[in-house]
Amino acid sequence: MLHPFHLAIPVRDLGEARSFYGGILGFKEGRSSDLWVDLNMYGHQLVIHLDISNTNKNIHSNPVDGHNVPIPHFGMVLPWKQWQALSVRLKKHNISFDIEPYVRFKGEAGEQATMFFRDPSGNALEFKSFRDLDQLFAK
Repeated sequence: MLHPFHLAIPVRDLGEARSFYGGILGFKEGRSSDLWVDLNMYGHQLVIHLDISNTNKNIHSNPVDGHNVPIPHFGMVLPWKQWQALSVRLKKHNISFDIEPYVRFKGEAGEQATMFFRDPSGNALEFKSFRDLDQLFAK
């Protein structure tokens, strides 16, 4: 049984974020106000909140498989074909990738397709997939 999670993130502009998450990523909008919007992120609740404090974010990274993985980041584990379709969709929208779509840990436990990019507010997103979902927590 799927247990949906809830994630809230700050954005600098709600209209810009709505266009990105709704128009490019295809997340359906739920309830909203002048300060926040609920979105359906593959059955999970993503809430974008207008960052009225305009806080500067410290962006850090850690090396993983020869790439600098941005932290913090969030994302989803998708079925393989859905991951591939999203990759094509993002490229058609000329999304700039922090880490281009590729397969990491080839031939090892946890082999996975992954990609990293940012929303217009600078939030780092990772979408990944496993040919074998049983490898999600493999050592």
